[in-house]
Amino acid sequence: MEERYTVAIKELPSEERPRERLQRYGAQALSTAELLAIVLRTGTKERSAIGLAEHLLSLHGGLRGVANASVDEMAQVKGLGPVKGIQIAACVELGKRLASYTEETRPVVRTPEDVAHLLMPEMRDARREHFVALLLDTKNRVLKKCTVSVGSLDSSIVHPREVFKDAVSVSAAAVIVCHNHPSGDPTPSPEDRMVTARLCEAGKVMGIEVLDHVVLGDGRWVSLKQLGWM
Repeated sequence: MEERYTVAIKELPSEERPRERLQRYGAQALSTAELLAIVLRTGTKERSAIGLAEHLLSLHGGLRGVANASVDEMAQVKGLGPVKGIQIAACVELGKRLASYTEETRPVVRTPEDVAHLLMPEMRDARREHFVALLLDTKNRVLKKCTVSVGSLDSSIVHPREVFKDAVSVSAAAVIVCHNHPSGDPTPSPEDRMVTARLCEAGKVMGIEVLDHVVLGDGRWVSLKQLGWM
């Protein structure tokens, strides 16, 4: 069967190259062979990266066959080798893990205790302040956890646009913000209260409610909501 692509990708017009097309139109605009070619990066003297991707898909009966092939099986295809086989296997596994991340597995955050339980293990021993936002859906399930800023030993710089840009991108219904005090004392500072007030005002404008601001210390936490400061 005649291959669709025989020329090297670098010889294609820039607007037809897979990486440029992905950047311009998004990954969903590319064929399976083009996406696989981006992973492969290079082809052989006989086949371009896209031609090699099409050959691999044909050899294994499509994407599902490639996903089920072992690294050794892929490495036997001329032009692949173990390194590219490993790269493909890694991409397949990432896809499987993403697919397994269902709504039921998302952590639910309803109380300050939930926030502390979720974030304390990774933040309690941090030597600098990490300001984190938990982006929630309408059922308080965590859509995304994003680090907004990493500050000095005693302060961090937080701007509302850095908090809400990710919230908008995932269509979050609400936000809970949290940061640690490297001193171990979670008592909120005047700056903490000022940042909270700014975020709450910005949230009202954006239509995304800031539910709480939790400050973590060494095994202790304080909720600005519970203190009546929100």
